[in-house]
Amino acid sequence: MQLLCSLDTLPTDTSKGFQLNDISLLAVNKHDKVHVYLNQCPHRGVPLEWQPDQFLDLDKNFIQCATHGALFRIEDGECIAGPCPGEMLTAIPTKIDQGQVWVNLPST
Repeated sequence: MQLLCSLDTLPTDTSKGFQLNDISLLAVNKHDKVHVYLNQCPHRGVPLEWQPDQFLDLDKNFIQCATHGALFRIEDGECIAGPCPGEMLTAIPTKIDQGQVWVNLPST
């Protein structure tokens, strides 16, 4: 596993983008549980954010694709609205240990 960030840099109900080993990631802290996904829309293969670290809809309930407005559940990355219903963001295995967020990146 590789260190992604310190948990205190990702307050609850926020999102943040990361570049780790040339892999673009997004992390969301929802109710003190961190979810990490590849920063890539399954519909178009483009990055998801509106601007740096802005991955969430206005109510902070869903991850939203800036390109076409698709909404993805934070908890499992499933698209629930937009042009790719049922498609999934690629989840990255994550664990929190002693205030640090660790990820298990896919082989490149």
